[in-house]
Amino acid sequence: MKDSSFHKNFILFSVFAVVLLSLLSFKAHDKTIVVSKDGKGNFTTIQQAIDAVENETSSRTKILIKAGVYKEKIIIPETKGVILMEGENPENTIITYDDFASKKNPKGKEIGTTNSSTIFIYSNDFTAKNISFENSSGRVGQAVAVLTSGDRIAFENCRFLGNQDTLYLKGVQDLADKTKPSRNYFKNCYIEGTTDYIFGAGTAIFENCTIYSKEGASYVTAASTPQENAFGFVFIQSKIIGNAKENSVYLGRPWRPFAKTVYINCEINSTIKPEGWHNWSKPDAEKTTFYAESNSKGTGGNISKRVSWSHQLTKEERKKYSTENILKGNDNWNPKKSFN
Repeated sequence: MKDSSFHKNFILFSVFAVVLLSLLSFKAHDKTIVVSKDGKGNFTTIQQAIDAVENETSSRTKILIKAGVYKEKIIIPETKGVILMEGENPENTIITYDDFASKKNPKGKEIGTTNSSTIFIYSNDFTAKNISFENSSGRVGQAVAVLTSGDRIAFENCRFLGNQDTLYLKGVQDLADKTKPSRNYFKNCYIEGTTDYIFGAGTAIFENCTIYSKEGASYVTAASTPQENAFGFVFIQSKIIGNAKENSVYLGRPWRPFAKTVYINCEINSTIKPEGWHNWSKPDAEKTTFYAESNSKGTGGNISKRVSWSHQLTKEERKKYSTENILKGNDNWNPKKSFN
């Protein structure tokens, strides 16, 4: 009888322990921080919330941002753990700052393009939903709204507002090791700008996004894809539109020789020049870049006058351009799970 009672108690204790550990794990996984300008949350600034996130942890911290305009320059260090930053909606949850490349620091030196960003995402496993990221400096040259150099970065229903150099997918731009992954995924996002407003060395998919060339725009992308990378920027089922003049904007130009940019099943309006692509006055880049389209639609999607060194994907090439194949890497990352 004693043995039977012992085993029964042991089993009950084991079940209790498993349930307790599960609850603790669930709680840790869903740690939530609320940011509200009215003082009714845990913090009044987003940077305070970022600073409170644990370092080097696989547990996710949700930072819920209440409606408001948050004028602050935000840095997410590479040591931070998994973060989901979620606003109420991108129309009323806005992160903004007004630095720009030619702005002088206290020592009288220009801060440069990289340092002009409103938010710096150096960490891995960062996700944002329902937020606007803005550089509000105006038309003063290079002025970044968002800079990413981490890996497994995802955005859903976000807006990226600016002019020149709005979105800097920096990746390994300044690193000697060009094999370090920097994968980015954009779903149902709005990105606007004038010149090179999506640029950098990162790998990125833009799915069901609106890419908006503002008045006076000239180039949508300026990729600097490392030679070692199979993919650069890929736009899938997106709208390439704007209020720039007809036939005034290029789909892209190569910041570095091995730039890779592809548009698949995109609706392209009349702002895009018939030739589509520019070599940045570097004829040799025509031999090394990979600029391509597949099933472009709309007035600007007419490929009959595209530059001769651009490509139309074959059926076999098109198979490689799935979200899974481009972003899975060695860890089978599925960016869509980041939004749950």
